[in-house]
Amino acid sequence: MTAPVTAKSIGAISCHVCGLLVSSRLTTTHNARCPRCDARLHSRKVNSLSRTWALLIAAGILYVPANVYPVLTLISFGRSTTNTIMGGVIELAHSGQMVIAIIVFVASVFVPIFKIAALLFLVVSVQLRLKVQRRKRAVLYRFTEFIGRWSMIDIFMISILIGLVKLQALATVTAGPGAIAFAAVVIITMFAAMTFDPRLIWDDEGDDYDG
Repeated sequence: MTAPVTAKSIGAISCHVCGLLVSSRLTTTHNARCPRCDARLHSRKVNSLSRTWALLIAAGILYVPANVYPVLTLISFGRSTTNTIMGGVIELAHSGQMVIAIIVFVASVFVPIFKIAALLFLVVSVQLRLKVQRRKRAVLYRFTEFIGRWSMIDIFMISILIGLVKLQALATVTAGPGAIAFAAVVIITMFAAMTFDPRLIWDDEGDDYDG
């Protein structure tokens, strides 16, 4: 079966800023630039795997305090109550707010774990030069990039709750260290999805995967 023609196979490069496909005669120099937006041209994202690995390790480390430490503290009538992410999910479920509990669990617990695991699988599969199920891996990457933004729903809820309760004089709500760690996990995994180059999935065995 004849391999499909790709931009890299004919020496062309797609600009990562404006998307212009630049022909091989303009990409012969090492510091070639896009003729339309003047961005530096790279066949693949520079150090894609190394940067993705670093970000995934950081996200994995921060995920522990994000779930161990409280995400918010409620002080009402002199009584202080703290809640972790899972503690908040359990309280919502016990209070009959099952739909909200499921939404918070999926967005704040399942999605971050899924995103880290999916990106880890994609990085390892590229480094092992796997050629099987490339289309499914490409779909997995697009899905991972899409759902990442919904992980911030927990932070949005905390921000809204703080704003609402501060209007009252009887209670105070403050964000805890877990919320900061969780926000960092979400942001870092978003950057990890951005630094990973999905075109590496389709490269052949002889290519330089990290250049």
